[in-house]
Amino acid sequence: MASFIRNPKDLWSGVIFIAIGLAAIFIGRDYSMGSAGRMGPAYFPTILGGLLALIGAIAVVRSLISSGEAIGAFSIKGIVLVIMGTVLFGVLVRGAGLAIAIIVLVMLSGLASIKFRVAPFLAVAIGLAVFSVLVFVKALGLPMPMLGPWLGF
Repeated sequence: MASFIRNPKDLWSGVIFIAIGLAAIFIGRDYSMGSAGRMGPAYFPTILGGLLALIGAIAVVRSLISSGEAIGAFSIKGIVLVIMGTVLFGVLVRGAGLAIAIIVLVMLSGLASIKFRVAPFLAVAIGLAVFSVLVFVKALGLPMPMLGPWLGF
């Protein structure tokens, strides 16, 4: 039997997007929706969940129309490194500061890639750290240390 699925990556990405979008809509159903002018607590998750489900549906349709490569081998190393980077970000952001936490997050997540090279990833990490400090700490005034008390600041 011939398969109608021509692009498995788009299919599974779409299915995941639809599931997350529908979950957001389902979670938001118990809250008041409000209107565009006076948004209630359900407005944001419902609208974004609907948009995410729509993007997922488009990806599923694309998987039936356009050809794509097969899904590659599953790498537990990548998942572990990305989760470890995220957890370490949460641990480090208060003690070591936002800049250090972002650099650690980007570098650990970058190690999950087979194309990892220290210099480009370090440049991106430093650039993202500087940008995040400027936006979140300086411009928005969030109470986060740029460099934290663990470093003597």
